[in-house]
Amino acid sequence: MKKKQFRLADVILSVICVVFVAEAAAPVASIGNSQYFWWIFMIVAFLLPYGLISSELGTTYQGDGGLYDWINKAYPGTKWGARASWYYWINFPLWMASLAVMCPSLLTTITGAAFGTFSSLVIELAFIWIVTWIAFYPVCDSIVILNLSAAIKILLAVVVGALGVYYVSKYGFVNNMAAATFLPSFDLNSLSYISVIIFNFLGFEVVCTYADSMADPKKQIPQAIVAGGIVIAAIYLFSAFGIGAAVPTSQISTDSGMVDAVSLITGKTGGFFIGTVALLFLITLFGNMISWSMGVNSTAAYAADNGDMPRLFARRRSGNDMPIGAALANGVVASLVCLLGVFMDAFFPNSSLFWSFFALNLVMFLLSYLPVFPAFLKLRRDDPDTERPFRVPGSPGFLKALAVIPMILIVVSVIFTAIPLSFDAETLRATLPITIGSVLFLVVGEILIAVRGRHSAR
Repeated sequence: MKKKQFRLADVILSVICVVFVAEAAAPVASIGNSQYFWWIFMIVAFLLPYGLISSELGTTYQGDGGLYDWINKAYPGTKWGARASWYYWINFPLWMASLAVMCPSLLTTITGAAFGTFSSLVIELAFIWIVTWIAFYPVCDSIVILNLSAAIKILLAVVVGALGVYYVSKYGFVNNMAAATFLPSFDLNSLSYISVIIFNFLGFEVVCTYADSMADPKKQIPQAIVAGGIVIAAIYLFSAFGIGAAVPTSQISTDSGMVDAVSLITGKTGGFFIGTVALLFLITLFGNMISWSMGVNSTAAYAADNGDMPRLFARRRSGNDMPIGAALANGVVASLVCLLGVFMDAFFPNSSLFWSFFALNLVMFLLSYLPVFPAFLKLRRDDPDTERPFRVPGSPGFLKALAVIPMILIVVSVIFTAIPLSFDAETLRATLPITIGSVLFLVVGEILIAVRGRHSAR
């Protein structure tokens, strides 16, 4: 039986499905018109360097290990690969939990039915375990879902942008559009959302783990990253314009998503149109999780095979060799986080569960990428003879800047997301759970790495 293979169009749509995060577009708009500066700045200073570096590493060092493999090749005998694989894996169930808590409200918008605490939890767990079950099968078996999700994401972004254009043409701009408002803001509120913008650009290396499903990965990977990156940048900017032009900044919160943005623009909270948008948005959440689960689980299983992650993660399904151990662990952890969310909601009713889980996922996720950029420079220096189907052009000084600038942006983003830089009650209530969670997962990671290291040494 002939093995299914991705066409170039499939790979490009996979890039869009993985990288474009529809639910993270609206919260950035809460910083006002300076969001446009930050979007454009991050496209140039982060998306472009990261895309180029991922293209070179992904086509030069192909395999299921993704960024873990790149870091290990650059720094053999160290634990940086193990740390990156842990941060990379643990972010996923946290992200899945943050999306799961959105599902009951989306279903309420779609159906009009109200859900209590227990029924909401059942819906959240159903979302988690459907994604977990689908992860038991090869990525090509889900290509229809991935392509559909990518197409819907583009459609939703275009709809939001078009609604913004329509609103402005009929009523004018809802926010102050003076030139000074477009200048970058360096207050705590604005800088804390840099991490969300960077998060919106990450994921190219996931597509590299699909190499075995591609007809010609050495050509398709860089082509898809370039084409997908251009489309992603365009739709982010267009949807950002639609939200920023038609929605008062004060009405956008950390829980605001694409559906909320459409509701605020149209002034409607229900009806056929809003319900359809909510349904399409729900489909994109499944697409996000399915596309990411393939790459995250493959990386975790690969690291477990090398003794750098728990043995459970190395367990694979007979017949298709899919990493079901890592997938099951995702489902268990995400379920426990949602259960924790029930207690948080009971004791802290005004807390934002979505932002708490999502921000914690942001911190762990960004940390996993820090070693990738120095690994790129080191592999260029120490492994110059390996054939590079795609090679980032430029002088050594240019390449160093290309790697160092994204690293600085990641460090700044983590600091402003995870560390309370103001000690008023509101800031502490919003940030302390993220700080405590980040420290907890860092410590757990170090313990697991130490335990696995002792087992491997025996």
